[in-house]
Amino acid sequence: MDRVIEFATQHYYLVAAWVLTLAMLIWNESRKSGKSVSPAEATRMINKEGAVVLDIRPKKEWDTGHITGATHIPLNDLDRRLAELKGKEDKAIIVVCNMGQTAGAATKKLKAAGFNNPIRLSGGMNEWRGQNMPVVKA
Repeated sequence: MDRVIEFATQHYYLVAAWVLTLAMLIWNESRKSGKSVSPAEATRMINKEGAVVLDIRPKKEWDTGHITGATHIPLNDLDRRLAELKGKEDKAIIVVCNMGQTAGAATKKLKAAGFNNPIRLSGGMNEWRGQNMPVVKA
């Protein structure tokens, strides 16, 4: 530990550059993925605000279980199937994937297509199931 402290004091500019780079990376990644909600908050939004759930997982994963009332449009098909979400531009659209990471790409596409409030489900279906939330099997 003494050697780390010695290195940091002798090469403070390298340590500062590393910290700055790390901070910028974290900021960029969080901005890129957009706003997220927990499963509990998503449930509240669905029940009280009429939020739409968009599941972007492949069909094989969709068939293992999905959120009740979710619309299934795989991420690969999203660009050509956006018309299926017509009329929901002003509603909150909760985008669901497996772990909450690929949903960021879908929210970015939805935002570019004119949807006002795309939100990703934090932790995706893994977190939804982990909190024992209801799942419907196809």
